[in-house]
Amino acid sequence: MTAGLPAGGVVVDHRLAVDAQATGAPAAVARRRPVGALLGLAVATAAMFLLAVAVGSVWVPLPDTLRVLVGADPTDPRWSVVITQVRLPRAATAALAGTALGVAGLQMQTLFGNPLADPYSLGVSAGASLGVALVVTGAGGSAGAFTAGAIGTGRVAVVAAGALGAAVVLSAVLLLARWVRSVVTLLVIGVIVGAAVFSFIGLLLTWTAPQRALQYWTWQLGSYSGVSPGDLVVFAPTIGAGLLLALGSMKPLNALLLGENYARTVGVHVRRLRTVTLLGASLLAGTVTAFCGPISFLGIAVPHLARRLLATADHRVLLPACALAGAVVSLFCSIVAQVPGTGLALPINIVASLIGAPIVIAVLLRASSTVARTV
Repeated sequence: MTAGLPAGGVVVDHRLAVDAQATGAPAAVARRRPVGALLGLAVATAAMFLLAVAVGSVWVPLPDTLRVLVGADPTDPRWSVVITQVRLPRAATAALAGTALGVAGLQMQTLFGNPLADPYSLGVSAGASLGVALVVTGAGGSAGAFTAGAIGTGRVAVVAAGALGAAVVLSAVLLLARWVRSVVTLLVIGVIVGAAVFSFIGLLLTWTAPQRALQYWTWQLGSYSGVSPGDLVVFAPTIGAGLLLALGSMKPLNALLLGENYARTVGVHVRRLRTVTLLGASLLAGTVTAFCGPISFLGIAVPHLARRLLATADHRVLLPACALAGAVVSLFCSIVAQVPGTGLALPINIVASLIGAPIVIAVLLRASSTVARTV
């Protein structure tokens, strides 16, 4: 039997009615909302991308920005260098990172049935952080000392270490997923492993030189500016592979909304779905972490924004909405982080936390008020 939903989309219609009731929108309005919301998000993504390329320490006029983007010559030749070498890679990185974290966050929240689950719940960020910490401190022996010395001239060592650390943790999680039946247990194990790894990193940094520890903490704060055009050749296809895995799991995840037992009755192979979902979400989050550092709150906040906009839990429209909303929010964070017109730059995590934290708090308050009304 094909893994997916029964004919007629029972799961989608049920969840649509529930979400419409929760948001106060009639069911007919909720059914028409996704198309308009997706079009609006697509326009907002394009507009925010254009602003991210034009805005910075020096404002590039929008007509010149558009000329460079379409391959024409701007009025000032300097704008071509600024846009193609600095701002375009940064904006592309921000859009891809936001897309990846938004989709990965949706996958994790659906899989675990937890509105506070995020792409880093299973310790992928901790694994990447450990890899970077070992390189920065030179604790990996002669290879670690060599790559630590290379950090000053390039990001290859940091990216490779972050990707390897995330891959090791992902492998361990996928291995555990073969024997752990409960997703709640798997989530708890991931949180515990992450906490233990971060404790070891803290211990490691207390024994290293302050300058090297500062390199690690700088990486932890997150940045889109360090991804070069050459990095994008690896970054973009890897994100694309993770998104393809996510697209293939849309219908089974819809069935999972009503519980694992229901999903099994309509032909979903739950264990296989869990493995594919964990692989896709971890690939997306691990890639972003390796290249940009651990970006906080986007993976938690973006799925809730998308659900609120669309008034549905149907992954066939919610997944592209999370991809677009993630790109919009991430691009906005990138613009704010540049502190336009000042020549200063803020770490992405500071801006993302200031934007994402209120959203998460609002979700918790809304959930509490909903529970109070039903009691």
